[in-house]
Amino acid sequence: MTKTLDEMFPSEIVASLDKYIIGQAEAKKMIAIAIRNRTRRNKLDDQMREEVTPKNILMIGPTGVGKTEIARRIAKLANAPFIKVEATKYTEVGYVGRDVESMVKDLMASAVTMVSDEMARLKEADVNRAVDERLLDLLLPQVKKEAGSESVQSSDDSTREQFREMLHKGVFEDKTVEMVVSPASRVEIGVMGSGNSMDEIQEAMNNIGSIFQKPRKRRMTIHRAREILREEETGKAVDKEKVVEEAKARTEQMGIIFIDEIDKIAGGNSASRGEVSREGVQRDILPIVEGTRVNTKWGVVDTTNILFIASGAFSFSKPSDLIPELQGRFPIRVELDALTSDDFYRILTEPENALTKQYAALLATEDVTLDFTDDGLRRIAETAYRVNSDTDNIGARRLHTVMEKLLEDVSFKAEEYAGSTVTIDGAYVDQKLGDIASSQDVSRYIL
Repeated sequence: MTKTLDEMFPSEIVASLDKYIIGQAEAKKMIAIAIRNRTRRNKLDDQMREEVTPKNILMIGPTGVGKTEIARRIAKLANAPFIKVEATKYTEVGYVGRDVESMVKDLMASAVTMVSDEMARLKEADVNRAVDERLLDLLLPQVKKEAGSESVQSSDDSTREQFREMLHKGVFEDKTVEMVVSPASRVEIGVMGSGNSMDEIQEAMNNIGSIFQKPRKRRMTIHRAREILREEETGKAVDKEKVVEEAKARTEQMGIIFIDEIDKIAGGNSASRGEVSREGVQRDILPIVEGTRVNTKWGVVDTTNILFIASGAFSFSKPSDLIPELQGRFPIRVELDALTSDDFYRILTEPENALTKQYAALLATEDVTLDFTDDGLRRIAETAYRVNSDTDNIGARRLHTVMEKLLEDVSFKAEEYAGSTVTIDGAYVDQKLGDIASSQDVSRYIL
């Protein structure tokens, strides 16, 4: 049985990340400890639990070394609300744009969806039965039965069961039926006030407008009717109040917000002067990270125990350029290392989603077999590392441009290679990339 993120020990979390991310052991270790500490906190008595708060993490390192990938993989492992946001998308109060409180609203929305899906899965059997009955009602016209006529009743039941069996076999999927469709009547206006964005106000107005829409008949296939009916029956089966209650508890106690590009709102970047105050955005983020109460359409959410993970390259600024108060709210600092040629080689060979495996699978659909030799992989890694050193260092993302150029001809003329094996060895890599990689001027534009 697969463990959920909060059931894993730190070593297990690191092992899961190792399947997809090469190196960066220190960053994985600190994140694993922070996540495990949430589980430990929940086992404390009430008095001590109130005193223990998450230790937020700041990841520092050049682009393409795995900061965002760590967040993506944690999100897939997480059984807790998780969102990734970019600090540059927010503006300080008084400017047109997204205010920082919207990240908490997005986290709560994520939790509501997660819990709703979980509860829907628990009711799936009941929902499927109800959907089947309604589909049969559409397929079978109402039969007027005489009172006490057992023969008609028996015949009707037999026909219904036959139709049910055919329905399960997919016989009626393309059959067109006429169904009354009700408009969405979800009116979740919530708490309206100065903190509501234009998007939220527009959504509320749309929801109010749905009240006045009348049900209408539509013709559609059984396949489409099943989708609509399943959504309706799921809405009936799931207790919305319980969903919100559970989602709010998970958000407050187990939520994770990953703030990327935080270096872009730090001081020291002269190229950004004259734009919306970066320090103002930091001041607005500060109370969210410290712990405050945010109004959402599902109620008030306390951010005190939400875990915040921030990351940035800090190429043109330093962590010390953040306002001191915000620095203090990220006590755990982790520096990620730049990738070496050996790291690139491991990235090409070890992860379960390695690029070489992806390209081999793609071309296998055209009956082309790619055979990557060890010396070929070494040459690809060396090429990516050299181009990163000679031009801008974009980390592992350089492998994408190198691989695309390397396999350009095979991908374009795949039909000519059908049924054959293309060997990607050192000589092949040198033939395709040698001249490009050796010229800084050319590689700057191509690789």
